[in-house]
Amino acid sequence: MPSRLYFWRQTLSRQFTLEYWLDGQLYVGRLTEVPGVFSQGESLQQLERNIRDAYRMMLETDGDVHAGAQRTAITVDV
Repeated sequence: MPSRLYFWRQTLSRQFTLEYWLDGQLYVGRLTEVPGVFSQGESLQQLERNIRDAYRMMLETDGDVHAGAQRTAITVDV
């Protein structure tokens, strides 16, 4: 029987759109719904693995990266 942690991690699974393009010999991509999550890979499969890692790293470090920084938000017309 799987542990509780396993069940907890499974329920956090999400689906996002991976937008990708070729840049020379590399596949480069980003998660369109999650600003700042970019990665690259020599194949589409490698890009998919790398983008998952980039997303997980963002989740693990998001609070720490800006620790102590004052955050301000404004609305701008574009």
